[in-house]
Amino acid sequence: MDNERHGDGWWVTTFVIGMVALILGVVAIAIASGNTDTSSAAAAVAATGGETEFDVTLADISVTPMMIEVPAGQPITLHVTNTGTLDHDFKVLGETGTTMLKKGQSADVVIGPFTSDTEVWCTVPGHKEAGMKMAVHVLGGTSSGTTGSAATTPGSQSATIDAAAMPATDWQGRDPVLPAKAAGTVHEIAMSATEDLIEVAPGVTQLMWTFDGQVPGPILHGKVGDTFRITLTNDGTMGHSIDFHASKVAWNDEMRTILPGESLVYEFEAQFAGAYMYHCGTAPALHHIGNGMYGAIIVDPPGLAPVDEEFVLVQSELYLGPEGQPGDLTKMMNEEWDAVVFNGYHSQYKFAPIHVEAGKRYRVWVINDGPNENSAFHIVGTVFDTVYKEGAYTLQPDDTHGGSQVLDLQPAQGGFVEFTFAEDGLYPFVTHKFANVGKGAIGFFAVGDVDTTALTGH
Repeated sequence: MDNERHGDGWWVTTFVIGMVALILGVVAIAIASGNTDTSSAAAAVAATGGETEFDVTLADISVTPMMIEVPAGQPITLHVTNTGTLDHDFKVLGETGTTMLKKGQSADVVIGPFTSDTEVWCTVPGHKEAGMKMAVHVLGGTSSGTTGSAATTPGSQSATIDAAAMPATDWQGRDPVLPAKAAGTVHEIAMSATEDLIEVAPGVTQLMWTFDGQVPGPILHGKVGDTFRITLTNDGTMGHSIDFHASKVAWNDEMRTILPGESLVYEFEAQFAGAYMYHCGTAPALHHIGNGMYGAIIVDPPGLAPVDEEFVLVQSELYLGPEGQPGDLTKMMNEEWDAVVFNGYHSQYKFAPIHVEAGKRYRVWVINDGPNENSAFHIVGTVFDTVYKEGAYTLQPDDTHGGSQVLDLQPAQGGFVEFTFAEDGLYPFVTHKFANVGKGAIGFFAVGDVDTTALTGH
């Protein structure tokens, strides 16, 4: 009996010591966070559960953990480390948190206290939408639903395109003529990655991410066997990269992301003919491509027949963000484009028709840089007698008199068509997915002496 009493006393003593230690720990947390109401602090943690200190890892493009559970009314300490190659920050509702962290940097930040659920995310454009966010679930709070994901920032309404609007009188369309091949067999090219305010439709501007300040980027032109040596310099404010589909190089070498102020040399031999896409591959690549970082490189096949003139048209989509802001990644992920365009501008060659002559032979290179929508390139009023797609002829003139009406291209495919115009007049060109014609995928060839006032407004 005495031994049993001694055992009960030992158990009670141990329990009391444990409870005292727990309460002292809660008090210490409260004092460190500036909350001197120790009784309420202890009661909150004991009643609700949850933790007040977390290790958070930022990567490209993810956050670990994706959700934390915290007690209501208590400050929360985050030990944040960036293990990615890109710069990241981490802020409650995009407002309060760490500064921008470079690769390998860490920071401790105190957030809260919270009374309802919220979110913390990286504020680099597109990173939140790509998954760099963490839910904060408040145990014992006033609400159980996540409120942070519904939060919007002032002026977040997307810009809209007025299909009836006309460009300013001093507006000039992009020259669609294919640049001549550079002399020699080694082409030294300097390119710059930038973020620039660019008009994408009459009266509509977006903060586009660009190569050399233009969308699409410069059109490069060479032949099989040529060497392209591109020096890319990042003159922007975020990480960028470049990926030439015409090359055979290691992804983690020339295609690596470079930070602002850095440069890299991307060298390859063009071993295969075709119409190729190039683009930024920095995560999330969809956002960088959808916001303008794409272009085309034309590698002539051997023995390419001469024509009177060559043009190049790059089809792509616009996913508008707020006026003067980057494109909307959520729209891109949901394939909800606001426009489908040729060479980066809504209805560009309606406002600036391409002037040609009847009876002459023309070649149009078409590259679908997407990033999401297909293309069915068609010219109203003529028939293609030559079609070249993805490195091979699918149609050439012969005794069968075969003709083609459409060059069909999925995203990142390219080719060319050849044709003539029989008489003077206006000849629309479109993607024959007609839902996109009214969204900007239309232009005109003005053949001969023809009145274009109805198209241009002057």
